[in-house]
Amino acid sequence: MAIRTSRALILLAPAAAATLVLGGTTGASALSDAGPTTVSPAGHSFVAQLTGQATFKAGSTTMTCTVSASVPTTGANNQVPAAPGNHNDAGAVSAPINPPTFSGCSTSIGGVSVTASSNADNGSWSISAQNGTPVAAGLTMPTGGFVLKTSGLAACTITASPDGPTTVSGAWTNGAPSSLTISEAPVAATVTGGFLCPTGNQAATFSATYNVSDTTDSTQQITVTG
Repeated sequence: MAIRTSRALILLAPAAAATLVLGGTTGASALSDAGPTTVSPAGHSFVAQLTGQATFKAGSTTMTCTVSASVPTTGANNQVPAAPGNHNDAGAVSAPINPPTFSGCSTSIGGVSVTASSNADNGSWSISAQNGTPVAAGLTMPTGGFVLKTSGLAACTITASPDGPTTVSGAWTNGAPSSLTISEAPVAATVTGGFLCPTGNQAATFSATYNVSDTTDSTQQITVTG
């Protein structure tokens, strides 16, 4: 039984680390090598909300979260830059966002519960878009911006982006609402904890789609054009 439990936990930690995709290690080079970009409407606030579920995979282990969102509050977070900042003649347009929250998370490993927390202690989160075919998008988190903790069979702490800000790349689709899709994105994280925790660097993949909706004027859409 002890051997089976340890093996399950070894599979668990990389999968748990995948929830940290928002600070994944995928580069943002796709956002820097294209032509002009305009994000509209200028100055409008937006919410990014998970549709379906976020899926985190490592080996034979899968984790899912059914609720995740980044919502506007006060200040400039979750807001399209005001003109002319919503346009870039030769590159991406970015905007700071509030740290996304995650809930409704579960794992395929029995006897293990998970909780997730995000923060902006070491810098801001941001979202970027670069017009093209397809429209490239990136989601960036600061150092240590996401922490996941397991309990039950093992008490482990998984910290995303331990060595600096990182970006995970995806694709943007204009629509009603527009969406950001992340598919099989690689993730880096560090695991600490007791003897049943597979400590050290971990990697996994993440997939999710976020609907991005205009909260200033619900009749308009957040769009990316040239």
